Amino acid sequence: MLERKTELSSLTEPPKAAMSSPGPRFILTLSCPDTVGIVFAVAAFLAQRDCNIIDSAQYGDRDSGLFFMRTSFSAPVGGPAQVELDAEFSEIASRFQMAWTIHDTAKRQRLLILTSKFGHCLNDLLYRYRTGGLDVEIPAIVSNHRDFYQLAAWHNVPFHYLAVTPETKLQQEAKLWEIVEDEKIDLVVLARYMQVLSPNLCRRLEGRAINIHHSFLPSFRGAKPYHQAFTRGVKLIGATAHYVSAELDEGPIIEQEVERVDHTVGPEELVAVGRDIENVVLARAVKYHTEHRVLLNGGKTVVFR
Repeated sequence: MLERKTELSSLTEPPKAAMSSPGPRFILTLSCPDTVGIVFAVAAFLAQRDCNIIDSAQYGDRDSGLFFMRTSFSAPVGGPAQVELDAEFSEIASRFQMAWTIHDTAKRQRLLILTSKFGHCLNDLLYRYRTGGLDVEIPAIVSNHRDFYQLAAWHNVPFHYLAVTPETKLQQEAKLWEIVEDEKIDLVVLARYMQVLSPNLCRRLEGRAINIHHSFLPSFRGAKPYHQAFTRGVKLIGATAHYVSAELDEGPIIEQEVERVDHTVGPEELVAVGRDIENVVLARAVKYHTEHRVLLNGGKTVVFR
């Protein structure tokens, strides 16, 4: 009996790797044709390298036949670096035809914020950045107006004034792209940037540019959506954060929110209510993206919250 107690107690001891100090953290994201054995292959790969899974989420889409997965894990101190993990995981990725990336969580995503004359979303993002609510770097703000250079300066973020007219649009976008490349930008955020990006720039930024549209898409695209909503007498208004595409307000949707209204609420009041919703929706979308929680599924997204 005593021997059996000793046996049982030994089973409760944590593995040595779990008792040691945690090493670097990574996030693996992948999508591939759905089949048997994907989760097992990923878990076995990590276990064989003494990596500890912190959390994992997966989803199999019956319509597209695709499988999506996000796994956060820590490597042991002195264990495999990202370059080794990339090289060694490529065999599994090839076997399952995966589109995949291993992200080092120590490397913060670098954001470029674009804005115009409405500053509520810019102000909200900068506040979250300053207080640690968004664990990112913001090396630059670009605007086609000068209105918010002082706000940028207060947050110690460089402000670039790039005026744009129909005649200078391509030159302005060329300067914008220079900033993207020079600052090694990971994500461009259109925080009520009231300019339509050219199809060429949209293609260059595919999957890494987020727009906030002041409407609950797919309704009320384009200009003055709250006034359109008022004319239709809607009882719900909302905001939509989506990836930018060449088709105006048609990109894959990341996040949405709504607020109930009634017949007494005029168009300017709708605009005021909408501003609060826009702040929340855009911040959520940016956070999801920078934490590698958003995977593209054709014209839609899979968001692991």
